[in-house]
Amino acid sequence: MIVVRSSPGKGRGIFATRRIAAGSVIEEAPVISMPAGEIEHLEKIALQDYYFQWGPEMEEAALPLGLCTLCNHAFDANARFVAHHDRRMMGFVALRDIEAGEEVTINYNGHPASQRQLWFEVLP
Repeated sequence: MIVVRSSPGKGRGIFATRRIAAGSVIEEAPVISMPAGEIEHLEKIALQDYYFQWGPEMEEAALPLGLCTLCNHAFDANARFVAHHDRRMMGFVALRDIEAGEEVTINYNGHPASQRQLWFEVLP
C-alpha cells in the first residue's frame, strides 16, 4: 500500500502504491515510548526528527517503528496520526482519498487543520 521514495526537496517520503480510500488505516506501528526526562537526549541526535509527543499530557516521546515515521509535513495533509496510548501503537489514517503515486503527508502539529508555525521552513 505504501513505499519509501525520494520526495523532491524533502529527502525521503512515503508514497501510495495504490489508491487509499478516505478513512482507511494506512499503517499501525508499534512505538517505543520514552519518559519526558529522556527527550533532551533525543534532541541531540538524529532521532530528533522522528519522534512524536506522547502520553496523556503529551509530555513524553514516542518513536513509531513503521514506514509512516517518514511521512513529510503538509498543512493540507492527506493523512493524520492517531495515538493509541493503551496499546503503545500509532495509527496513520487517510483523511481523504489518496491516489496511487501520491505522497502521504501528515500535519506535524497533530491536528490536521492546525496552521501553527513549525520549527523549520515548510516546502510546498
